[in-house]
Amino acid sequence: MTEKSFRIRAKHVRFGCVVTLGLVSLASLPPAHAQWAVYDGANHVQSILIAARELQQIDNQITSLANQAQMLVNQGRNLATLPLSTLSTLQSTVSQTTALLAQAQNIAYSVQSVEQQYQQSYSSVSSGMSDSTLFSQAQTRWQNSVGGFEDALKLQARVVGNIPSDSSAMTQLVSASQNSTGALQAAQAGNQLMALQSRQLSDIQAELAANGRAAELERARQAANEAGAEAQYQHFAQYDAYVPEAVSVPGSGD
Repeated sequence: MTEKSFRIRAKHVRFGCVVTLGLVSLASLPPAHAQWAVYDGANHVQSILIAARELQQIDNQITSLANQAQMLVNQGRNLATLPLSTLSTLQSTVSQTTALLAQAQNIAYSVQSVEQQYQQSYSSVSSGMSDSTLFSQAQTRWQNSVGGFEDALKLQARVVGNIPSDSSAMTQLVSASQNSTGALQAAQAGNQLMALQSRQLSDIQAELAANGRAAELERARQAANEAGAEAQYQHFAQYDAYVPEAVSVPGSGD
């Protein structure tokens, strides 16, 4: 039963009570015939007062029931769920960013991978290596640096590409929060806004990690190249210095 129909029925009940009170008053009057009847005025007044008190009690009960009905309506609004959900979109975006990080070239985001490949190409440079080995390591380090910068650019493109969809989702959630009919809808809209912000923070974290990885790979390459250049100099220094000699040309007469 809606609140409006409940109040209409309450008015009908009140009207019925007033009619009943009038009938009680009429019934208490002496019959209209020629016979003299004893009229008890005090009893008549007492009956009217009792009927009035009963009518007031009924009116109070109707008001109480109307308040309870309004309370139930408000509770129903507060328990209504938000029809809008951006969770699947947020999860899809996070999965795409995670997959992009997993495609890191040459040196992955793994402690074991970093330790192994860094030892092979960056910290193992020595003068005892051949020139071909030094060249091969230098080429590997260059490829790692180029791959790191490429990975960072891809991730930056992904983060920038998320901005339009994030803006649309934020607009929808703010509108849903402002137009919410109850506390639950407002809370759910707020929770989804917080989830969107958390996803955006994870994008920033991933971008910082990719940029830092590329920068560190380049610094490591430069340091290893200096060690490689020193090793190549040692190789060159092992040979005797060139000493010019006099050359006789046949037929010159010397």
